[in-house]
Amino acid sequence: MNLFRFCSGLKVLGYFMILLVFAVVAVSYYAVVVNTWWPILIESSHGALSALACLIISLFHFLLVMLLWSYFTVVFTDPGSVPEHFRRELGGGESLEAGTSTDQGAFGSLGYCPKCRNVKPPRCHHCSVCQRCVLKMDHHCVWIVNCVGARNYKFFLLFLLYTFLETMLDTVVLLPSFIKFFSQAMKHSSSPGKLASLVLAFVLNLAFVLSLLCFVVMHLSLLSTNTTSVEVHEKNGDVRWKYDLGKKKNFEQVFGKKKAFWLLPLYSKDDLHSITSLQGLEFPTRSDIDP
Repeated sequence: MNLFRFCSGLKVLGYFMILLVFAVVAVSYYAVVVNTWWPILIESSHGALSALACLIISLFHFLLVMLLWSYFTVVFTDPGSVPEHFRRELGGGESLEAGTSTDQGAFGSLGYCPKCRNVKPPRCHHCSVCQRCVLKMDHHCVWIVNCVGARNYKFFLLFLLYTFLETMLDTVVLLPSFIKFFSQAMKHSSSPGKLASLVLAFVLNLAFVLSLLCFVVMHLSLLSTNTTSVEVHEKNGDVRWKYDLGKKKNFEQVFGKKKAFWLLPLYSKDDLHSITSLQGLEFPTRSDIDP
């Protein structure tokens, strides 16, 4: 049985996941801002507590804006696909058999995709969900209904980062109220709806923090060695990865060289023109390793 026939179902699941993202955001907003810290900001007579509430609400909204900005950017940014006339653009008229990668031109070693019937640039892989080859493909993410590749990997990493920070903030600021939950439930001193939203928001955010922590650590490790999730299985453990240029250059290959843009889901024009890896067709390699 060919399981790849069911890959198209992941697209349908992806649209559900988008709704889930907004549902979690809505529940968290209601529990953190509306039910917990906004009343403290308005009603508290203690200056220190009001200042803390103001800080928490401001930080919550800042992280939320950055999270949503990064999310929409990674959802609507094409990760990069092989140009239709890629072989002609390279000036190569030779026919490549499936699985070969013998052409050593300006773009390094090329492969061939029998499904797309086209030449593949280095680090390019076929996505069975999107039904196309994706430049420097990392993985297909159901949370964004899109592939993560050369042109949106930075935005995906920022989405992970800001989501992790937002959910961690929510967990920490809801913890005192969550501890009081059981005493309030016993005394019936709070409305069932308020308690339900508090518990749901705390549990959801705690679950996201724990799961996202693993993803953040994993992708930081991949970023530091200039490796994708797909390429982890292609690397030879005894030989240093040919695309590993050192931690600083590896970081710049994804985030660019302009520090002002590192934490923003966009690139400077200079980086887009000077860093070839951001286009997904050509990648620098280590000089001490044969290509």
